[in-house]
Amino acid sequence: MPKLTLVPDEIEEYARAHTAAPAPLFEELKDITHARTSSPGMQVGPVEGAFLRMLVSLTSARRVLEIGTFTGYSALMMAEGLSDDGELITCDINPETAEIARAFFARSPHGRKIQLRLGPALETLKTLRGPFDLVFIDADKGGYSAYWDAVVPLVRPGGLLVADNVLWSGRVLSPESAQDHAVVDFNAKVVADARVEPVLLTVRDGMMLARKR
Repeated sequence: MPKLTLVPDEIEEYARAHTAAPAPLFEELKDITHARTSSPGMQVGPVEGAFLRMLVSLTSARRVLEIGTFTGYSALMMAEGLSDDGELITCDINPETAEIARAFFARSPHGRKIQLRLGPALETLKTLRGPFDLVFIDADKGGYSAYWDAVVPLVRPGGLLVADNVLWSGRVLSPESAQDHAVVDFNAKVVADARVEPVLLTVRDGMMLARKR
């Protein structure tokens, strides 16, 4: 598993210690994810999760769309930032990890805000209507550009798009594999898109934020 943060472990731990701690349920979800999945590093950490929750809260989002549920950590974090009448639709293709996510959604008071749609995300997106206030993309890297094309029209003007892993453990500087090049191409696509105002942050493995004009 590649290192998912570009800062020293001691600095990452310092940041975590100075970030609002997640509810105990999230620690249990982390443990279950490590015990029952082959790629637990796909789960967002507590700092990135808290940042996503804050973005939802700061934008006063009422409708959030997530592509890539995994075991549900990020969805639950963002649901905490939603108002009581808010809605979060999360898409995934893996029934095993979706089962873990659903079990934890059911145990959270914020889980009722979440709808999990199982199936290829591009097919699910065809059935959805905007506007969404915030979209979080954190799925297969080769699909990022296609997801972008599908979701930008669904976001309201002034809304926010967020994509995870856009520094790809630093491999964006010397791409070799198809996934490396897919991330590089995606970042170039976002920067060239006149519909948005982007900023790339060095949070964990890189987060691309883009405000729709």
